[in-house]
Amino acid sequence: MSSSVTGAVRLGSDVLLGSRRLQGQRVGIVCNHASVDVGFRHIIDRLKEAAGVHLAAIFGPQHGFRSDVQDNMVETPHGDDAARRVPVYSLYSETREPTADMLRGLDVLVIDLQDIGARIYTYIYTMANCLRAAARHGVPVIVCDRPNPIGGDQIEGASLSRGFESFVGQFPIPMRHGMTIGELARMFNDHFGINATLEIAPMERWQRKLYADETGLPWVMPSPNMPTIDTAVVYPGTVLFEGVLLSEGRGTTRPFELVGAPWIDSDAFAAAMNSFELPGVYFRPAVFVPTFQKHSGQTCGGCQIHVIDRRLFRPVLTGAALIHMFQRVDPAQFAWRPPPYEYERDKLPIDILAGSDSFRRQIEVGVPLRAVVESWREDEETFGRLRQPYLIY
Repeated sequence: MSSSVTGAVRLGSDVLLGSRRLQGQRVGIVCNHASVDVGFRHIIDRLKEAAGVHLAAIFGPQHGFRSDVQDNMVETPHGDDAARRVPVYSLYSETREPTADMLRGLDVLVIDLQDIGARIYTYIYTMANCLRAAARHGVPVIVCDRPNPIGGDQIEGASLSRGFESFVGQFPIPMRHGMTIGELARMFNDHFGINATLEIAPMERWQRKLYADETGLPWVMPSPNMPTIDTAVVYPGTVLFEGVLLSEGRGTTRPFELVGAPWIDSDAFAAAMNSFELPGVYFRPAVFVPTFQKHSGQTCGGCQIHVIDRRLFRPVLTGAALIHMFQRVDPAQFAWRPPPYEYERDKLPIDILAGSDSFRRQIEVGVPLRAVVESWREDEETFGRLRQPYLIY
């Protein structure tokens, strides 16, 4: 696949490297193994090959620069890239943002990370932390824009509430925000007052309706449990299962698409879910054995989520409906996961993930699913207005 694929989206990194903006600059790059172009060339190699550009530092997000660290709350060490002779700093270590020493001598910090389109995906907060550090130390930042792999049209879910901020949620945005990482950078920097010196290297030919497999770009899994575009589509809903003592399919080949527990009858559960007639989705009875994480080595009953029309599909609604049904099937067996989660020890993981304690309380007292979804509407409409000035496409 060449970098001139007809009709393929042109990435922000292509636009930046096609200009002379980095000529004569000492550059730091925030990236991971998914920071590739349409021809699978990595941003680091392209920077090293660029005439007059000095690559001085590499920064990696959660899961590591090479995305080889499997789980949350497993810190990645600093190191060196032996092939390129450049220091590699972990921003998921004793520090979550670049220090003064890490930034010293840099003329510009470039960020090229693939987001997933969900509030809790941490790469957007690594970006926010980099903007804060860069503002404090006087280093300009360029964010290379990339597609939102699940499109930019839909907004879904409640916004994060004050008091529930964490590394999986720093700002009051809905679970499915429908923005690109460049658009989020503009919002974080301007609306939420980070005030770094920021440039966006925009994409060309990207449209808000496009999913990842409609862009002409390759899919490289941005984190260990995001193997396919199918995973990304369901993720804004089934990531809530990280806050429940039910398997979200980690330790299987279909993480976030398979959900279940040892005490579930898969046929009865899938039939009950299909009776909801949720838009764009079919629940197939499934039995699986996770090889690690929750219920490792145990046979779990549940379902696989098959998205049959992703433009009708509502992932957050679907995730809420699944948790609602698991709780209803056997309230005695159903349980919320205890802390800690992302180093937060004073709040339940489900509250951190959902962005407040409202969702948990609604499930606990049996609020009808329709009322749960209706409670998000004001947040969705408010965010739709808030994001408008920051949209690029």
